[in-house]
Amino acid sequence: MVNLTIDGRRISVPEGTTILEAARTAGIRIPTLCYLKDINQIGACRVCVVEVEGWDHLAASCNADCEEGMVVHTNTPRVRDTRRLNVEMILSRHHTNCTSCVRSGNCSLQSLARDMNVLDLPFPQTPVFRPWDHTYPLIRDMSKCINCMRCVAVCDKVQDMKVWDVTGTGTRTAVAIRDKMDLKDVGCTYCGQCITHCPVGALRARDDTMKAFAALSDPDKICVVQVAPAVRAAWGEDFGLTTEEATLPRLVAVLKAMGFDYVFDTDFAADLTIMEEGGEFVERMTHPTEYQWPMFTSCCPGWVRYVKIRHPELLDNLSTAKSPQQMFGAVTKSYFAEKIGVDPEKLFCISIMPCTAKKYECAVEEVNDAGAGQDVDLSITTRELVRMIKVCQIDPMTAGEAEFDDPLGESTGAGVIFGATGGVMEAALRSAYFLITGENPDPDAFSDVRGLDGWKERTFRAGDIIVRTAVASGLANTSRLIDAIQRGDVHYDFVEIMACPSGCSGGGGQPIEDGVELGGVRGQHLYKLDREMPLRFSHENPSVQTLYAEYLQAPLSHRAHELLHTDLKAWKL
Repeated sequence: MVNLTIDGRRISVPEGTTILEAARTAGIRIPTLCYLKDINQIGACRVCVVEVEGWDHLAASCNADCEEGMVVHTNTPRVRDTRRLNVEMILSRHHTNCTSCVRSGNCSLQSLARDMNVLDLPFPQTPVFRPWDHTYPLIRDMSKCINCMRCVAVCDKVQDMKVWDVTGTGTRTAVAIRDKMDLKDVGCTYCGQCITHCPVGALRARDDTMKAFAALSDPDKICVVQVAPAVRAAWGEDFGLTTEEATLPRLVAVLKAMGFDYVFDTDFAADLTIMEEGGEFVERMTHPTEYQWPMFTSCCPGWVRYVKIRHPELLDNLSTAKSPQQMFGAVTKSYFAEKIGVDPEKLFCISIMPCTAKKYECAVEEVNDAGAGQDVDLSITTRELVRMIKVCQIDPMTAGEAEFDDPLGESTGAGVIFGATGGVMEAALRSAYFLITGENPDPDAFSDVRGLDGWKERTFRAGDIIVRTAVASGLANTSRLIDAIQRGDVHYDFVEIMACPSGCSGGGGQPIEDGVELGGVRGQHLYKLDREMPLRFSHENPSVQTLYAEYLQAPLSHRAHELLHTDLKAWKL
């Protein structure tokens, strides 16, 4: 342990603790901007400076380790003046069009300027503007970049994609795409983790809210919306709602008030995905010599892009089942259109997703098979949903409550947990066990795959069959897992991959609370909802059973393959 004094308080911390972390243990606030614990501790912004007795220079507290007997002052005139000066210099290079910025009110730089009482800028403003293709799911505004390097660190250390890099030196230092490449050529998976870790508005998801409003106001369109599992765990955060207040019935009522004709649950399609993917896994297990191993899940488009970019040799290992988003769209514009007796061309299908890569996925030509344009016409993030609710001036607490529409609104607990890392695996094993043995397991028999470890492995028994499983979230963890498989160090039968750490709950389209990782908390809420569901097995969803009886015949049938499966090799990046 190291003993030191911060602002007159005696503190004892483990050796190797930074001054910033030590101050936080004592409840002493030091402002930060570029800091991300264990990811970006480089002192680039110089906002966290402190004064250490005996040192000639101010120290960046985020990367200065505590020393025995050290005496630190966090609130001297020199410290305050330096912090303010550094913020003013950052603002001089930042395009301060705050009123029209997507991060206005949720911007760390804006908050710091307010806290430091910056009312006038003593330096001329010289933001740098660069063109950007706004058709990409991910938008970068160079004029707002503050060179904090967070996006570089997250993309390198957490996702191992190395899309972003630092160019130039001194005043010419800038963050840009690696090797001056275009985003479409650099191998970006559109996971959006750089967006959720950017402290300002330099990175954001493409805004499709105006397209959604246009569809809602078109009298010739029937607007259908689907709500992804992880959205229910996060949509109320920006409104200050607790999880008890941000209920699904309240969200459904809000969507109805916005003008959607039909409000459905993507969990229905998650149950449908399990029927197809679980059936596919059982088929592979009973004919092991006919397939490549292990079998990987294919629900995450960021993961699919990763495989096509980094490991195309593994494409045959992926399940051919579409994601729940795309299965829902295909069923909506075929079965549901027939059910309500309308031309599928009149249906406009919108998905609300915790994901930025879903914007890419729904536009992939090879994944649209219902014959009425895109199966999912538009995908918006949880953040975009929140903005739309605010535009409509709807107060969720007074909107009332409503239920999902039939027949695509019924779901099970297995569908709910799709939004948490390990959830797809657990849901699939619940039904695979039934398909193999003819009996339901305990719903929580496979809960060992839960948790936030980036790479988990477990072995389960279903009858006489042993199933070796692995779960990974975050692409750096995925890279380590794949390397181990290809070296022969590990052997699995079934592997779930989610591009984002903690799965969809921590997706790139979720609400942003700077410096706080909420994926695990949201995932726990999904498991709570699962426990409260009357049905917890995908194969027991009566609406899914009716869909097969009336339209699809059986899992893996010819019609099911036409609508619910895809050729991943044909997908264009």
